[in-house]
Amino acid sequence: MDCKKVCPIHFWSLLVAGLVLFVAGCGSPRAGEDRAASDHGSAEHGASDHAHADHSPATSIKLSDKALQNVGFSPYTVKLVPYTKNTTVPAMVVERPGCSQLDVTAPMTGVVTRVYPIEGQAVAANQPLFDLRLTHEDLVASQRSFLRSVEELDILERELARLKSISEGIIAGKIILDREYERQKIQAALHSQREALLLHGLSEEQVDAIRDNRKLLKGLTVYAPKATENCTEAVGEHPFTVQSLPIKPGEHVDAGQSLCILGDHCRLYVQGKAFEEDAAELNRATKENRRVTAALLSEGDRQAAEEELQILYLSDSVDPATRAFHFYMELPNKIIRDQQRDKHRFIGWKYKPGQRFEVQLPLEQSSDQLVLPVDAVVQEGAERFVFRQNGDQFDRVEVHVKNRDRQRVVIANDGSLYPGDIVAAKGAYQMYLAMKNKAGGPIDPHAGHSH
Repeated sequence: MDCKKVCPIHFWSLLVAGLVLFVAGCGSPRAGEDRAASDHGSAEHGASDHAHADHSPATSIKLSDKALQNVGFSPYTVKLVPYTKNTTVPAMVVERPGCSQLDVTAPMTGVVTRVYPIEGQAVAANQPLFDLRLTHEDLVASQRSFLRSVEELDILERELARLKSISEGIIAGKIILDREYERQKIQAALHSQREALLLHGLSEEQVDAIRDNRKLLKGLTVYAPKATENCTEAVGEHPFTVQSLPIKPGEHVDAGQSLCILGDHCRLYVQGKAFEEDAAELNRATKENRRVTAALLSEGDRQAAEEELQILYLSDSVDPATRAFHFYMELPNKIIRDQQRDKHRFIGWKYKPGQRFEVQLPLEQSSDQLVLPVDAVVQEGAERFVFRQNGDQFDRVEVHVKNRDRQRVVIANDGSLYPGDIVAAKGAYQMYLAMKNKAGGPIDPHAGHSH
C-alpha cells in the first residue's frame, strides 16, 4: 500500500477517537462529583474559625519537641480578660528621712576603751557597741557629791536610831527633831543629785549601783538603741546595720559626739518621678487608696520582683529644671542573706537605696480584651504577628496591636484570634528566625519585640 495515501486517513481517525473520549470524560458523573466535593470543602474551610493554613515555609513552621524546648516555647491560651491601661514612670529606692539612719552618740565625755562591732555588721537592739572610761569632771563631781550625801544619810539614820533607843527623859525631844530636819535636807539633796546624774546620761540602774555599791562609776557601755517601730511582719526581727564607724579605741570623745551611724532598712521608700500630666491621676489614686505596681529594674530589664504599693504622699513642690514632682510609697523590706563570720553577723536586704524601680499608674480600665504576654507578639517592620498552634504546626497570624506595656499586649478582636486559641507566649521570636531560615529569606535585623 502506498504510504502517502494511508497516512492522512490514519491521522483523521486518531483525531476523531480523541474527541470522543474527551466528550465522554466531561459528561462523567464521577468527574462532577469530584468537582462538587472540592467546592463543598472550600466552603467549609472558609466557614471554619481556623482553616488549615497553607503550610508553606513563609507562613508556617513545624518544630520537634526538642526544638520547642530549645526556643523556650511556652503556650498561652487566648481569652477575654479585663485590661487596665497604665502609664509608666521611673522611680528609685530611697531611705526614709529621720527613720533610716540612727546616730549613736557619746552620752558623756570619756575615752573609748573598746569597740564591739565592725563596719557593715548587723546589730540587734540592746547589743553592746562601745565601752567608755569616764573622764568628765562635772560627772565625777556629781557622783562624788551623790555618794557623800548617801554616806551622810546613813550616818544620820544610825544616829537617829540610837537617840530614839534612849529614854525620853534623858535626851530632849528637841535634839531628835533637829536630826529629823537634817535628814529631810539630805534626802532633798540626794534627789537633786540623782536627777543631775540622770541628766548626765546615766541610767536608773547605774545610779542605783552607785548608791548600793558605794563606788563611783568609772566607765559605761553604750548599747544599740531599741527599734522605734515594729517590722516583725516583714523580717521577723528588727536589726540595724553599722553604716559608718569613725571611732577607734583610745580616742577621746566629748558628750554628744557621734560614735557610729546605724542603718535601719526594715522599711524604705520608693520615690516616684511623675510629670504634670500625671498629677491628676496621682491625686485620684492617692485619694481612693488605690495600689500601684512597682517593679525592680536591673540593667534596664524588668525583674520578677514586683510589689503592690500604696501611695503615701505627694511632694508639694515641682522641680523647676525637669518640671517633675516626686511621690512616695512605703516599701517593706526582707532579709535575703544572713551569715555569721568570726562572731560578726552580716545580713543582706532584698531592696537597697539607689535601686531603680518602674511604677505603673492605672489610667483607665476596659473589659473583654484579648490580652497576650508581650513576648508573644513579634514585630517585622509595620507588621505585628503571633504564632498560633495548629496541630503540630505553628501558623504566623498577623494581628493589630491596640495597646501595650512592658508586660502585656492588647490585640484587636477582629477575627485574627479567638478565645481558646493557643499561641506561643515565649519563643515566638525564635520561631520567626527559624521560619525565615527555612524560607531562605533575609532576616530583618530590626524585627522582634518593641518595648
